[in-house]
Amino acid sequence: MTNHVDVFLSFITTHFLLHRSVMSGEGLISVDYEIFGKVQGVFFRKYTQAEGTKLGLVGWVQNTEAGTVKGQLQGPRSEVEKMQEWLKLTGSPKSHITKAEFKNQKTIESLEHSSFRIIK
Repeated sequence: MTNHVDVFLSFITTHFLLHRSVMSGEGLISVDYEIFGKVQGVFFRKYTQAEGTKLGLVGWVQNTEAGTVKGQLQGPRSEVEKMQEWLKLTGSPKSHITKAEFKNQKTIESLEHSSFRIIK
């Protein structure tokens, strides 16, 4: 039951923030990221998904064979910028971030994802 509640709350939060960004004229952006350091085996993906969902963002996160974590963020510019700072400076409690790269930032008309998911 909790999973259904989490999905519903994520949906409501995402759509509220989307509506707010459209009404304020803020606009939506999409950005790809890759995070370096001790970011695997420390629940980095789980914390990233939780933080992204909390901020009302959609996208994905996954481990790479190179030992990094990569993904994509989409949502209101201000919330994406907050998430970028979180990815650069905070991460999961046991992670140690040495570098964060952000690429392919672009303005988008609508969200291309429906949630923030972990790709295994």
